[in-house]
Amino acid sequence: MKLLALDTSSEGCSAALLVDGKVSERFEIAPRGHTKLLMPMVRELLAEANVAPGELDTVAFACGPGSFTGIRIATGVAQGLAWGLNVPVVPVSSLATVALGAMEAMDVSEQGGVAVAFDARMGELYWGCFVCRDGLPVLQGEERVCAPSLVSIEGDAAAWSGAGRGWAFQQDMPSEVVDRVMAVDDTLIPRAVWVAKLAEIGFRNGQAVPAEQAQPAYIRNEVAWKKLPGRE
Repeated sequence: MKLLALDTSSEGCSAALLVDGKVSERFEIAPRGHTKLLMPMVRELLAEANVAPGELDTVAFACGPGSFTGIRIATGVAQGLAWGLNVPVVPVSSLATVALGAMEAMDVSEQGGVAVAFDARMGELYWGCFVCRDGLPVLQGEERVCAPSLVSIEGDAAAWSGAGRGWAFQQDMPSEVVDRVMAVDDTLIPRAVWVAKLAEIGFRNGQAVPAEQAQPAYIRNEVAWKKLPGRE
């Protein structure tokens, strides 16, 4: 299988190429450089692996939640590439990518859990709880956006870890949440290498969609965001 994965849902910009189970990646922290960096990363990865665009089986992208502008960039590029190549698209949750990264980096045990938090601005967090099953993150309940004081642990994991930059606000989280979390890594952000790993499984499980059906997952209502003072 040949799969191209993209992520621009946070300050990080990355692309990854999975070829027969082996993944290579380009990653850079560039809060305002996604548009300039993403396609050169893609071209470098394809050239390095000697893979022609027409050989790709699918394109994947981190569909959100995260930066509205960033999510739109990856969505547009994924749709455009998939449309031109006549291949399907696999949307992948940005929260799930960080859950997978935490499971690898923090050595989360089987049936252990990861509570992922992103800073959603406006005094809110994007929040999702995942349990490790066969080394993969399985969402418990729903992904949501809420104030730090309203987050809750969902799922019956043996032990919980916290991941994502939203954990910088743990002093505002309920004590029953913080007390259940044994370790926190608030440096983890989405990366295309994790998108690729989840998308490969998603593709094999029938989660690929036609290019025109690959849509962002904002969670927060976009209309409400635009109506805020100073937003257009």
